[in-house]
Amino acid sequence: MRHYFTILAHEVRTLLYHPGTYIAAVLFLLVMGFVFTGILDDYSRAPQETAPAVRFFQVFWIPVLFMVPLLTMKSFAEERRLGTLETLLTTPVSTAEVVLGKFSAAYLFYLTLWGSTLGFHYILQLYARDTRYLDSGPLIGGYLFIAVSGLLFVAVGILASALTRSQAVAGILCFTFLLGLIGGLSYVSELGTLRQEFFSPVRTALEGLRIPGHVDDFTRGIVDTRQLFFYLTGCILALIFSILGVEAKILNS
Repeated sequence: MRHYFTILAHEVRTLLYHPGTYIAAVLFLLVMGFVFTGILDDYSRAPQETAPAVRFFQVFWIPVLFMVPLLTMKSFAEERRLGTLETLLTTPVSTAEVVLGKFSAAYLFYLTLWGSTLGFHYILQLYARDTRYLDSGPLIGGYLFIAVSGLLFVAVGILASALTRSQAVAGILCFTFLLGLIGGLSYVSELGTLRQEFFSPVRTALEGLRIPGHVDDFTRGIVDTRQLFFYLTGCILALIFSILGVEAKILNS
């Protein structure tokens, strides 16, 4: 892993020079700004039982579905289209170092964007002058969920980019994979067929994988090691398949 930090620095610079990065950042802040404004509007009309931060993190899937594809679709697809990936791998750099470098750069940017939303909560507390609006429990739990789940989401984006040479296809693949993870598992776990006693173990397992349920647990201060295991193993598997995908494409070419 001697070249990991060199590749990471290169990928961070590449992200900073790529227009898609700024499009993703602007769209993310606009969407989350509107979401936060809508939540405050609801609170101004009637008292709510939950802290604003809880409702803020419940809509995590909106930016994830659009931001992660924009951040990751270029990672391998563009380099393969330009033919620079093969050139890079002829240097004393392993495929694993390249995949981890690209993954780490996208993940750091993902965390930076979510970290910028801390300003929303600070401004609210500053003007409302009410410490209830800046409840540290849901905030810490919510951002911990973002950090842990982001490992899997970004790794899925890297995998999608490793499977094709088209950025558009990589973006669509990433969106589809994430939609399946976030919405598909929830939909399947609520199917009427699974309510039968025979399918009880399957339903229990699927309910444990429901990502919207995980964010509720984290914001309530519940950190389940099974959920951490799910995100970490999912991330590792996606990165392993990314490495295999890149090497397979190189062998075929």
